Amino acid sequence: MAILSTPLHYLSSVPLVTRVFTGATVVTSSYYLWNRWTTGQFFLPWLTLVPGSSLFFPWTFLTSGLVELSIIELAVSLIMIPASLRYFERLWGTVETIKFLVVCIIGPNLIAFAFNWIEFIATRNADMFLYGMQYYGQMTLFISFLVAFTQVIPEHQVQVFGFIKARVKRLPMAYLTFSTVMTLLGFQSPYILIQFGWFVSWIYLRFYKRNVSDTVGGMDTYGDRSETFSLISWFPPFVHTPLSMLGNTVHRLASRFHLIPSSVPSDLEAGYSQVPGGARAEAERRRALALKALDQRLANSSTSSPPSATNPPRGSQSIAASSSQPDGPSKQVAPQEADVADSVDSKDQAR
Repeated sequence: MAILSTPLHYLSSVPLVTRVFTGATVVTSSYYLWNRWTTGQFFLPWLTLVPGSSLFFPWTFLTSGLVELSIIELAVSLIMIPASLRYFERLWGTVETIKFLVVCIIGPNLIAFAFNWIEFIATRNADMFLYGMQYYGQMTLFISFLVAFTQVIPEHQVQVFGFIKARVKRLPMAYLTFSTVMTLLGFQSPYILIQFGWFVSWIYLRFYKRNVSDTVGGMDTYGDRSETFSLISWFPPFVHTPLSMLGNTVHRLASRFHLIPSSVPSDLEAGYSQVPGGARAEAERRRALALKALDQRLANSSTSSPPSATNPPRGSQSIAASSSQPDGPSKQVAPQEADVADSVDSKDQAR
């Protein structure tokens, strides 16, 4: 009985969106593989994105992201995507995760659709660019989640294929380079979706994603306007200057026409109007978390050793303990949190 209940217990612990999306991927991909095996049709224009037919089947801009054309591709997607989706669904919540999925599937498909039509207009080769390519799969989601991981844990080190060590922030550009090489070799479909997926996911996380847990002055915050997540941070230094000029120009136009959410006053005070760069939209939440951690640390120290006349105040006691033992990494957290608390207090007084 325990053996039978283990899979059910595991499934019940998986968030709803992750379960539904994974199940839809398995069902849709299985249907495609069964149909191709029985009929021999490689193109299914009512299920995958074929630029010449998608105007008549608009739902394929979404359903194509649920289809893998081979068992190997399906296995890789089932290993990578549900684990990433589960992580971010618990971090972001159900609504924001659904919005991220929809944007990062439909957005790159729309760009690929328009790109193929531009190629057709330039070459008049409908057999190749309108009916000879189909876009499918979750490569675009894979690059999108890599961009999201770069935002959340950029310095985390992972092992690729069990022996290649790399930091998370290096993985998106490596995957993007692979996409560029495959596209130049003639495999535009579906590998060019990786490039479009990177751009769409960065735009969404940079400017549009709503930070649910953040309120600054009673206002919701959007995106991540930090220097480490700016556009130029993805590229080598020698192209930073032209990209900065281009980014500033595009951002000014987008702000003028209200194409991106307005910044909150604290972002403006911290230099948010300088793009790329500016203060992190989530700075207030992180400061609040630091203050909460400081309070918990001080509360734990007070319960373990009751205050007396000979004991110094709790805050100075923590700082003194950390200064007396400089070699202990865990003892240096309190001064940093105290500095954060002081900076927040001084900022509130200034306001």
